[in-house]
This record gives sequence, structure tokens and C-alpha cells, in this order.
Amino acid sequence: MAKIDKLFEIMMAKGGSDLHLEEGQKPKIRLNGVLVELDHPVLSESSLLEYLFEICGPNHWQRFKNTADVDFAYDMQGKARFRSNYFRHSAGYGAIFRIIPSEILTLEKLQAPEIFKSFATLRAGLVLVTGPTGSGKSTTMAGIIDYINENFSRKIVTIEEPVEFVHPKKNCLLIHREVGEDTQSFASGLKGAIRSDSDVVLVGEMRDRETIELALTATEMGILVFGTLHTNSASKTIDRIVDVFPHNQKEQVRSQLSFALRGIVSQQLLRSADGKRRWAAHEILIYTGPLPALVRSGDSTKLFSYIQTGKRAGMITMDDCLLQMIKEGKVTQEAAYMKAIDKTRFK
Repeated sequence: MAKIDKLFEIMMAKGGSDLHLEEGQKPKIRLNGVLVELDHPVLSESSLLEYLFEICGPNHWQRFKNTADVDFAYDMQGKARFRSNYFRHSAGYGAIFRIIPSEILTLEKLQAPEIFKSFATLRAGLVLVTGPTGSGKSTTMAGIIDYINENFSRKIVTIEEPVEFVHPKKNCLLIHREVGEDTQSFASGLKGAIRSDSDVVLVGEMRDRETIELALTATEMGILVFGTLHTNSASKTIDRIVDVFPHNQKEQVRSQLSFALRGIVSQQLLRSADGKRRWAAHEILIYTGPLPALVRSGDSTKLFSYIQTGKRAGMITMDDCLLQMIKEGKVTQEAAYMKAIDKTRFK
């Protein structure tokens, strides 16, 4: 048993989601969105590195030494898995560990909008799940992939850094590839997936031009691509993708994206009104006939109106979703205000 496992056990017993270790501070856990300090001595450089070195394989440790940053998954003797990030900063060393639930939650257990199932029925196109770090993007993605695995017979390739949810064999052929271990980058993994007769590809992060170009190419070849970005609305997601490219390519990328895009789910997590859990709030954009022209135009105001008027199709703006959660008593007015896009509306 690794020494750090005792901290993980404390975190899990308290119902925490993340463990934060930083040199010169006591360990902290995130509990329902709030950081709580543990009753533990302040971490020195030697005590922290002892925790970190013991559970890190030689390849990942060497990468950490070379780049001052590394991501990997740690399996705690089959009891739980953790997404691990080691880093250096101005005050020394640090690490963050996020628990990966052993059970892949279905869309029903997540109480996800019914429209999410429609993304699983697509045969080609691009679906993006976006939001800040810790907003549950991976959990939502896992729920959609699980629905495909349960109801269809397809080849699914996931490319992640690190691999978080390991899906059991059901009706699909599933291949998990970890960046840095099984493939050099998201782009190289996506190239391999395109060549290997894949039906569905999950790209853990679409953060560079080559990966985005390959994802758009994959959709043109009849592949359904799921990807994530760190944006908080549909319009900002589209702008982020386009802004990765130089000026002389932006129009072409907007055109490609207009044909490929089938949906955007922007997600945020809010602490529940009773403080016992967290709820996911969603902005949902879905493809209908007018969408390609709106994407090509680059008019974010019209895109917002498109979502507002698409309620019958299953669309909703983030602020409307937050207002709905207030009315249902799921979250407080203050919590919704903090996450709202149009603050004056909530005042």
C-alpha cells in the first residue's frame, strides 16, 4: 500500500472529489465544490516528493523531471482510479488528484437531458462537450459512450491524457489509447483512428490546430467525433476553434465546421442548495437546418437567438437552464448568479 493511499482513503470517506498537495501547505480536498484542509502536517519538499515518486512509473517521472508537468492515471489496488497531475510552481512542487468513479454512470443516473441520447445515434459529425476544468465533461462523455456501447455495434477509439473511464465490453469494440504511452499526441492518435476503420472517436482535448484539422477531416470521412474544449458557451466554442487558425484559413475552417458540427454541450457544475451534491447546468446547441449558415456568418448574437428559439428541438441557453434549476430548488440564487453569463438578468 502506497503512503498516499491513506490520504485517498480519507478523501473518499469524506466524499471528496479532488486531493490537492502543495509544498509548504497542508493537504486539501474538494468537497462539494469547496476546498477543505485535512488534519495533516504541512508538506515539506521531501515528504511531498516521497508521496509522488512512489506511485509514478519511471516514464512519467522522467517526463515530470524534463517538463515540470505530467498527467497519468493511478489505480489504487482496484479500489479507485485517480487522474493525477504533477507540476512545479513558484513555491515548489504540487499535485492534484481527481477521483475517477469506478462505475460509469449512465445518462439516466446522471439525470442528463434526454437529447444527449440523440448524439449517440449519429453516424458522423462533430459533437463537443465544453466547460472549465472540473465541470464533469469526462463524466458526460463517458455516459454518452456507454449509451453507444450498450445500444449499438460500433468500433470506438478513445484518445485521452490520461485514460479516465475504462469501458467494459458490451456491444462495441472499444480501444483506449493514452497520450504519452500508446500514442505521441492527440493528433497522432487521431490519425491512427482514422486509418483503423473507426466509427466513433473520442478526443480528450482539442487544443491545437492539427488535432482540430484531423477531427474535421474525420467527420468528412464518415466518423462520429466527440471532443472537449475549455469554453463556457456554444458561441465561444466555435470562436475558439476558428481562432486557432491563421487569418487566411478562418473562412475555410468556418465552412468545414458548419458542415461537421452536430452539437455543443457547454457544462458547469453547481453546488446543490442543500450542500450535499453538485448539479450540472447545460447550454445545449443542436444541429438544425439554419445552423450551418449561422456558423459561417460568425454572428454570436444570432447563434444565441438560434438556441433560444430551439427549445422544441431540445436546445437551451446556460442562463435559462440556471433559472430552471432555481425554480426547481436545485441550486441557490447566489450559486446561479456566480455561473450566469448575463449577470444583470440574475440581479
